[in-house]
Amino acid sequence: MTKDTMTLLLDQIQASTDGDFLRAIAAHTLQRLMEFEVDGLIGAGRHERSDERTTYRNGYRDRQLETRLGTLDLKIPKLRQGTYFPAFLEPRKTTEKALTAVIQEAWIQGVSTRKVDDLVQALGMTGISKSQVSALCQDIDTRVLSFLERPLDGEWPYLWLDATYIKVRQNGRIVSIAAIIATGVNQDGRREILGLGLGQSEAATFWIEFLRGLVRRGLKGVKLVISDAHEGLKAAITQVLSATWQRCRVHFMRSLLAHVPKSQQSVVSAAVRQVFVQPDRETAGQAWRHVADQLRPRFHKVAALLDDAEHDVLAYMDYPEPHRSKLHSTNPIERLNKEVKRRTNVVGIFPNEASVRRLVGAVLLEQNDEWQLQHRYLTLETMTGMAASDEAALAALTKT
Repeated sequence: MTKDTMTLLLDQIQASTDGDFLRAIAAHTLQRLMEFEVDGLIGAGRHERSDERTTYRNGYRDRQLETRLGTLDLKIPKLRQGTYFPAFLEPRKTTEKALTAVIQEAWIQGVSTRKVDDLVQALGMTGISKSQVSALCQDIDTRVLSFLERPLDGEWPYLWLDATYIKVRQNGRIVSIAAIIATGVNQDGRREILGLGLGQSEAATFWIEFLRGLVRRGLKGVKLVISDAHEGLKAAITQVLSATWQRCRVHFMRSLLAHVPKSQQSVVSAAVRQVFVQPDRETAGQAWRHVADQLRPRFHKVAALLDDAEHDVLAYMDYPEPHRSKLHSTNPIERLNKEVKRRTNVVGIFPNEASVRRLVGAVLLEQNDEWQLQHRYLTLETMTGMAASDEAALAALTKT
């Protein structure tokens, strides 16, 4: 058997017309590895009769593998019953395809940076044609667009909004555009990614159009929106959703402490944080005002910020106690933004907005799929209890 394998290997190397012996060896070795794995899976070799046979071969399907040696043309064996996929060829995830497409697109258009050129060479993607890139982009765009434009069924009591900035080439210039990501929790306590918006700024008109797009797709029942302090967003929330706004507690504390000398920041921070351990909104409000009065003589600006932000920062305390740890800040969506930045930093400067939507949308699609396999973000019991209390309050208001 070993002699036959070596003979086939030598024959293939000698038959190679391009002289790339290493690539021929690699392709032959991987092909033989797949054949051995399929023999074990079937329980018999090719044309071998065996009582342990479980199924039969059914031809091959072509698959290319990009390596530092170049492109290897492989043939993956197919089975009449069941499936086979070699372990060394992991199924390509949508995000990986999108990243490859963006790198290829940038390279072909001649706008790639040196880092992208290095990636192209490392991935063995020389000799890329525009038609190949176009076909790959079209496949990914179809999936991403279907995900980002899907109908939003049911009610979404909680909505998180945040933005991250990405560099794009426009008319020969490099500009930063805002990528707005929206996530929400539905009445069953499940978390999903609801939308992606790209814009030149975070002005009110952009936020209004973005939120209206979510509403057109079915977004409803929003009670609390959690975000950073954007004046345009606040106006949009009031105009489009008529929901309560929760100012991110983490961002507020950073802004607050910026007005305090470093030597006193730990003291001021500890005083304000005492508010957040209070059991209810009324007690927290009293503690908030007490801290503001204590700090007023020495830190007038800090006290003024506390006076203005009480209702916005403590809005989450009007909601069920089990939910509060996830409602007071944009930390949940910022973790998602970090994953987006990790992927986009590989590219650096995108060739156009379409490529941004392609890659970021692919990241969001895969993250959303992972969330669906996890436990509920908020328990069904607490979500049901919140809905019941809302109905009771509405009934009492109607009687009045």
